[in-house]
Amino acid sequence: MTKLHHVLAALLLMLGLAVPALAQSDDPELIFKKSTVWRMLSPDATLDTYVLDDPVVKGVACYFTVPQVGGWSGWAGFAEERSETSIACRQVGPIQITSKFDQGEEIYRQRRSLFWKKMQIVRGCDPKRNVLVYLAYTDKLIEGSPQNSTSTVPLMPWGNEPAPKCGDFMNP
Repeated sequence: MTKLHHVLAALLLMLGLAVPALAQSDDPELIFKKSTVWRMLSPDATLDTYVLDDPVVKGVACYFTVPQVGGWSGWAGFAEERSETSIACRQVGPIQITSKFDQGEEIYRQRRSLFWKKMQIVRGCDPKRNVLVYLAYTDKLIEGSPQNSTSTVPLMPWGNEPAPKCGDFMNP
């Protein structure tokens, strides 16, 4: 190989490493982990608490907790994670809805097993009460996995800013 080939190979390798890092920039932020099962020679089982800013509704943050199995199979990503999840969403600033959305629109998805299970967070709107509704749930392709948790955010004025009407931003 020539020197140019080595340089191109190094650039492609760096680009290949940078692309996944860029793709993870929208991932939720880990707030903390709490160990639930201590393991001497492998990673502990934990409850991991994250925060996720709603990508369409500025001023809303959702905090959710999911269990992590731990052990070497959990560390390697081969373990099927537990289905439980909890969520609490809050208004953390003035509300600005940046685009129209569908009822039950997915705002986040996390793989919970190598192939079959995923945890999702979806958003809806109760236009009569002007409340955003967030649902975190797990599903499994074959058997189902109906673990879920719901949180609501009543849209309120923030300072002198009036609250938008979520029903005005729903797709028909």
